Amino acid sequence: MIQTTSLHDYTNLSRKPNKDQYWRNENHEGLTRIGKKKIKKNNKKVPHLAAIIVGNNGASITYVNAKVKACEKVGFESSLIRLPEDISEDQLLYEIEKLNTNDAIDGFIVQLPLPDHIDEQKVIMAVDPDKDVDGFHPTNVGKMALNLPTFISATPFGILELLDRYQIETSGKHVVVLGRSHIVGSPMSILLSQKRKVGNATVTICHSRTKNLKEITLQADIIIAAIGIPEFLKADMVKDQVTVIDVGITRIADNTKKNGFRLVGDVAFNEVAQKSEYITPVPGGVGPMTIAMLLKNTLLATKRK
Repeated sequence: MIQTTSLHDYTNLSRKPNKDQYWRNENHEGLTRIGKKKIKKNNKKVPHLAAIIVGNNGASITYVNAKVKACEKVGFESSLIRLPEDISEDQLLYEIEKLNTNDAIDGFIVQLPLPDHIDEQKVIMAVDPDKDVDGFHPTNVGKMALNLPTFISATPFGILELLDRYQIETSGKHVVVLGRSHIVGSPMSILLSQKRKVGNATVTICHSRTKNLKEITLQADIIIAAIGIPEFLKADMVKDQVTVIDVGITRIADNTKKNGFRLVGDVAFNEVAQKSEYITPVPGGVGPMTIAMLLKNTLLATKRK
């Protein structure tokens, strides 16, 4: 996240450029310092994260590769299991069970989305909750809702971390969450309304059936946009000095770019930034935080053993 008086291009929410650099290093390299060195010093097991990817979805491959690179950077072990697009549901469940019973694997994810012939909910249910570092299993979602120790989904976890590290006050504030997905919107609304350090907010969750949406967003002190519509949130929908977290990421055509496209979020960044006190860029905002928190969950899974 970034403060609009100092626009930078990573995971920024900062008043000073040098703090941006600190934040960038602190998430991944900080895990190396705090995690890997302590593990080696105490002669403990190096965390091992595995990922299953089905098919050849370009976005999924890019994201999983970023996770593997992040593991290498912080000194974690990683395993990538690539499976064909036409794999049967039973075969996929078999691969999941192998990871469930493999003591060398501390945590693993199944990259979503999956092909249409596979029941995603059935796959999520098959993952051992103790290795569910994505935090998607109903056991972990239920614990999260009850504010019990558990794996919090990486994206909401990363947003909490951003708000905490940049000391954005949430207590008593009106937070509007755009989107009600099980991965971001719903858990985010629960977490920020809970009695916790980054919480105690009054939360409104909006979706495709919400009426008078603009009227609601204009009241928000903090907006979390996870609606999946490119550049949906415009400047006339926010008040001055709002904090904006942009979770969306979409590839749109752009002939001025060598690759023919550019990435945008759910927020019309350039115009909303003029009114915002803090705002996350796309790319480079919430995405890197999601990966960092996935690694943190993997570290927590290792410590639980």
